[in-house]
Amino acid sequence: MKRQLTAIIEREGEGYVALCPELDIASQGNTVREARENLQEALELFFESASPEEIQRRLRPEVYVTQVEVAVG
Repeated sequence: MKRQLTAIIEREGEGYVALCPELDIASQGNTVREARENLQEALELFFESASPEEIQRRLRPEVYVTQVEVAVG
């Protein structure tokens, strides 16, 4: 079974951090691609090892990524 999850990737120092907000699981890498692949591996390991109860407890079924415009200065 496949599941679509969100990956938010941002630069941090010399590398990148990737976060899956639905499960609050993060990973990192030297490139965007590496951070994404490492996050994918971390998520797969989580689903392999977590109990159904833990998955249900941690999973946020609705996450929205959007932009907002704010006044500054």
